[in-house]
Amino acid sequence: MGVQLIASTNRVGQVERGVWLEWFTVGYNSLEGLVALIAGFLAGSIALVGFGLDSVIEVTSGGVLLWRLYSDAEENRRARMEATALRIVGICFLALAIYVGYEAGTSLAYKETPEHSLTGIVLAVVSLIVMPVLARAKRRVAAGIQSAAMTADAKQTEFCTYLSAILLCGLLLNAVFGWWWADPAAGLFMVPIIVREGWEAVHGKTCCATCS
Repeated sequence: MGVQLIASTNRVGQVERGVWLEWFTVGYNSLEGLVALIAGFLAGSIALVGFGLDSVIEVTSGGVLLWRLYSDAEENRRARMEATALRIVGICFLALAIYVGYEAGTSLAYKETPEHSLTGIVLAVVSLIVMPVLARAKRRVAAGIQSAAMTADAKQTEFCTYLSAILLCGLLLNAVFGWWWADPAAGLFMVPIIVREGWEAVHGKTCCATCS
């Protein structure tokens, strides 16, 4: 009985930490997405706009995880809530892949040159610092409460790190060398990664929280 009580208390603590992390995710990505979308549209940067839309997906995922975590005490609903969370995130990823692929392909075909975006470069650098730390913290919570949905959300946050690196490369190559094609090429490079993650989430193939 005492062991069960300790385990229950530990779970409550992990869930509370998860809630805090998801609120941070929603707040940070709301700001990040707004800045990226505005800067992307002003500069005509497909990769930057795509990055902003990914932030919108992060906000959606964070909201779903908050719903999941606030209802954690209802054991009989956990599996259904996690399955729903995975599908929502997966559908958003696939929609993002379609958008980024179309816009990047169009830009390459018509040789649309984006303006330089110092704001986008700074934003990508900040995300490269914040996202790995946030993803690692989420993985710890996911392992603690055995949550596949939290694991998927951690993977999505980690995925945002890769997008930040790709975005930074595209923006820097355009700003320093004037390689106009680097930005849409960076956007196209994102597509297969986004599709893979989205497909796995929709079909519930995300690994369990205990996976290394």
